[in-house]
Amino acid sequence: MPTKTLRIPTPDGQADAFAAFPDDGDRHPGILLYMDAFGLRPVLEGMARELAGHGYYVLVPNVYYRHGPTPVVELPEHIGEEERPGLFAQLVPLVEAHTTERVLRDADAYLTFLTDQPEVSPGPVGVMGYCLGAVLAMRTATAHPGRVAAVAGFHPGALVTEAPDSPHRRIPELAAEVHLGLAEGDLTPEAIGELNDALDAAGVGYTTEIYPGTVHGFTMADTSAFDPAALRHHWDRLLPLLGRTLNGG
Repeated sequence: MPTKTLRIPTPDGQADAFAAFPDDGDRHPGILLYMDAFGLRPVLEGMARELAGHGYYVLVPNVYYRHGPTPVVELPEHIGEEERPGLFAQLVPLVEAHTTERVLRDADAYLTFLTDQPEVSPGPVGVMGYCLGAVLAMRTATAHPGRVAAVAGFHPGALVTEAPDSPHRRIPELAAEVHLGLAEGDLTPEAIGELNDALDAAGVGYTTEIYPGTVHGFTMADTSAFDPAALRHHWDRLLPLLGRTLNGG
């Protein structure tokens, strides 16, 4: 499986990124994969390779690039409960600095770069993410309804808040099919209701699903939250979504 380390030009600098794609010389649908709050690291590179094996060009940017190249924060091989407080003390300022304005500037740059790659076929792309990345994926899809045909988010961050720029407030502008895979406790029943109302208003196909017995972070094999059965379920939901919506998927 060919992989590349790339640099994406943005209005604020150069974002380092990882890309994986099939080794067949053909062009394939593009997928923009947003990292979780822990950052771009081997477990996400492995997931990009897995996805590329199903016929996609997968681009995974370091969204913390303004603070330095990967790794912005040094991570242990396994992120357990003992490690989390110290890591979040370093990570929360990076997340807070990644304002909606920055997210949207970056999204435009990432999508332009992705669709310009010679290995990427013409047509709409898929956007997906984990934790923080699920929020970034939704913001990207709602800001670019003509370019994004599928959006998937797993154990999402704050999709529904009281803020004027809460991600759910833009969902009525969405044109992509959606799957959201939630851990138990990720969102309150009231927040899920607001989210579904917004998706109904968009008139798109969607599923919001609570993965039973899971905790936040269930897809990430390098954390104590990892649930192998839930990871398999995530692939069972993600791959058909991409196959339905992307050209040649």
